[in-house]
Amino acid sequence: MTWEVLSIIGTVAFAVSGAIVAMEEEYDILGVYVLGIVTAFGGGAIRNLLIGVPISALWEQGMLFQIALLAITAVFLFPHNLLKHWKRWGNFFDAIGLSAFAIQGALYAVNMDHPMSAVIVAAVLTGTGGGIVRDLLAGRKPLVFRSEIYAVWAVVSGMAVGFGMAESPIELYALFVITTALRVFSYLYKWKLPNKRLQSEA
Repeated sequence: MTWEVLSIIGTVAFAVSGAIVAMEEEYDILGVYVLGIVTAFGGGAIRNLLIGVPISALWEQGMLFQIALLAITAVFLFPHNLLKHWKRWGNFFDAIGLSAFAIQGALYAVNMDHPMSAVIVAAVLTGTGGGIVRDLLAGRKPLVFRSEIYAVWAVVSGMAVGFGMAESPIELYALFVITTALRVFSYLYKWKLPNKRLQSEA
């Protein structure tokens, strides 16, 4: 049950996130649906390729596709004057999607008896892959590489699941809430990883 709930939460959150980005970039209705679907399912597709799950498994998620389409439709039909204010919540939906899919990806790898390295990779790719593809298709620099602490929280979630620190439904939901909160705090308070910028020669 926990698996299905996290899948639904992540799908809705990332579908909404992708649709909002598409409308910010003034895409037409087809572009809104394409970017929403790609954001919702891109991370899972990349994960499946890397941990040995047939890519055809992606097409067996009929209910999730329907949920994503409904979420995108709701965003597209949302009154424009209210949507301008609602767009401020884009980062929040992104944080929800990151948390839900990172935990789901880690559970996927654990259930397949993969080693810890694969669990972490599955968590990171499932949590961030859709957002990376979304930003690239929207012509933006991927949020995960330039913004406040992002992928680190997916790593933390993967390690918590991989080391057995979060196994029961209550523990997994608590991890979801904590991961979402950490991502929200990181962009509210501008927590960033160290970086080094090379100065171009004059």
